[in-house]
Amino acid sequence: MKRFVFVSAATVMGIALVLVFVFLGKQTSGPISGALDALGNKIIEVEQDYLLSQREPIRSKELAWFQPYRHNIELMKNPDTIFLGVYENNYLQSFDKIINLDESLKSTLPLIQIYTAWGDKDREKFPAIYAKTIYDLGSMPIITWEPWLNDFDREKHNLHAVADPNVAGMSTVARGDYDFYIEEWAHEIAAFEHNIFIRFGHEMNDPYRYPWGPQNNEPKDFVAAWQHVVNKFRELGVDNVIWIWAPQPAYLRYAEYYPGDEYVDWIGVGTLNYGTVASWSKWWTFKDIYGNYYDWLDMLDKPMMITEMGCLRVGGNREEWFRNALTDLPAKYPRLKAIILFNDDDDKTTLNKSLNWSIINDTSTCEVIRQTIKDTW
Repeated sequence: MKRFVFVSAATVMGIALVLVFVFLGKQTSGPISGALDALGNKIIEVEQDYLLSQREPIRSKELAWFQPYRHNIELMKNPDTIFLGVYENNYLQSFDKIINLDESLKSTLPLIQIYTAWGDKDREKFPAIYAKTIYDLGSMPIITWEPWLNDFDREKHNLHAVADPNVAGMSTVARGDYDFYIEEWAHEIAAFEHNIFIRFGHEMNDPYRYPWGPQNNEPKDFVAAWQHVVNKFRELGVDNVIWIWAPQPAYLRYAEYYPGDEYVDWIGVGTLNYGTVASWSKWWTFKDIYGNYYDWLDMLDKPMMITEMGCLRVGGNREEWFRNALTDLPAKYPRLKAIILFNDDDDKTTLNKSLNWSIINDTSTCEVIRQTIKDTW
């Protein structure tokens, strides 16, 4: 009943916000818009706090073992254990499903990943509320920070007018054109005061997927952009970031895109088995996607993270896929220190239809993951 009353009140406030925006129209730009954004954020923050306070046992207490790690950045850069984590695409509305996944796996996940693109929109600012909620849950945030460059008001920021700012975009990042944005994020992360992972410009060696890839940029320009971003954080005294460099393993060319040991803390790799959902895909094993490239990445002498681990059901047995992937994993891949489950139930980023990677309601797969880890780790 209390939850119903709270949600009803929040809904009424949300409707009031919408009506205010409709009534004021363009007048909402500036201070009024900022105040309304703050009010909307406060509703989200209060609801998250309320939800957390109603859960027993308190999730952060379940993660007491993780606290020495997340509070010690050097320990997180050189971990002595394997961390499990999740990306769950409904986190913008609620973290309930992440907590439900904890319960399904009978394991409280210490890492939670979210995604943010570059740009001027509110959702492209540093997600302070969500980072705070993740920390209040006892976990540590991973932010995949995607340098799309077409969401900035170019006139407002005195940026050159171009047909497509993503073409040769990394060179413009490297020369400082977007420092206004990088510095804003750096200040916000410093104010956050807790350690945080950032996976910047992932899969930069893939010529098909993202605009910061080789179809638009030279490898040296990506390297220069990466180094510029990290150096800007350092110049501003921001020392609570752990940087994840995440290439697409199948495209190799690692050395050309590697920013240097002093600029990288972790190596991240995605392992998504699309099965037979498309003409270009087939039932790939975990070894096909990750294991065959492990030795190449191992030479970089950094801890590794599976930044997106998932398997569709089309074309094979999902339970067996996870069992084979996770069996004796620490012994097979000693450099691998974190796995992030990709729990997106409405993924439209690859095909013109929705793909469901979610395992929250997949009791058999959750049991296989739980039991395999218990028996072989």
